[in-house]
Amino acid sequence: MADYITRKTPGTPNGTLIFIFHGTGGDENQFHGFAQELIPGATVISLRGDVSEGGALRFFRRRAEGLYDMNDLAVRVRALAGFLEKQKADVAPTRTIGLGYSNGANIMAAISFLHPSIFDDMALMHPLIPWAPDPQPGLSASRVLITAGQRDPICPAPETQALADYFSAQGTDVTLEWHPGGHEVRDTELTALRAFLTT
Repeated sequence: MADYITRKTPGTPNGTLIFIFHGTGGDENQFHGFAQELIPGATVISLRGDVSEGGALRFFRRRAEGLYDMNDLAVRVRALAGFLEKQKADVAPTRTIGLGYSNGANIMAAISFLHPSIFDDMALMHPLIPWAPDPQPGLSASRVLITAGQRDPICPAPETQALADYFSAQGTDVTLEWHPGGHEVRDTELTALRAFLTT
């Protein structure tokens, strides 16, 4: 099983566990403090992507913008899923949340398509899934928040809507929160995240 550089803040035993996945060029510190503020007492584990793209950290390789190396993605999903399951077993949480931005949201979503029981709740900020995932009935037990920009040049709005529709088709409780801008994170997203993760 692969190992990862993480930042971990232990929380209340058997409480909430939050996994954090940064965007391209970020690291394990990008959203760690924000997650701690959202749910005080949660165990927060922020992962560092182990792929470098010109010095920018990512969770899997791509051939170009929006063109993923699907073989590499499959390897990374398998390795990360094993790591996350081990962390969950150690913490024994009552609720497991995943929060990811951009590339981090993409790897989270890809994990959920094959391992739907890892996350109870997922917050996917500006995800891009440029393929049609196979049906996954196990996602019917999950809640998903997708936040996105209507003019995002990296994650086009039709593909964001297609991902939301996919989750809905699996019976997932899905919420889609738009802002009128691009790939940047806006205050309305953070408000939606707070509402989603604290209910």
